[in-house]
Amino acid sequence: MSDAKAMNLRFPDPEQRAAIAAAAKQEGVSMQEYILSAAYARATAVEQRFLEGFKESKARSGAAFAAEPSSMDPSAEQRAAEQQARQEIEQHGRGHAA
Repeated sequence: MSDAKAMNLRFPDPEQRAAIAAAAKQEGVSMQEYILSAAYARATAVEQRFLEGFKESKARSGAAFAAEPSSMDPSAEQRAAEQQARQEIEQHGRGHAA
């Protein structure tokens, strides 16, 4: 098993490093843990925004389809006729099986 390597924490801006170090110290965690936690929080926030947008889109789409009955939706009679035709085809097909 290989030893875990520490994250390279080089910052070109010393003020940025100092700000992150201070924030990590205030939280009582290492700089690495602070940075990883912040990255995880940001990623999950993006995911949450995506899921909320998807739910809103899905609700709008559902409402749009519910607003007008579609000519694509078969009536009860049409469904019954299709089911009967399917049964006849299946029965006919079984009779000719080799």
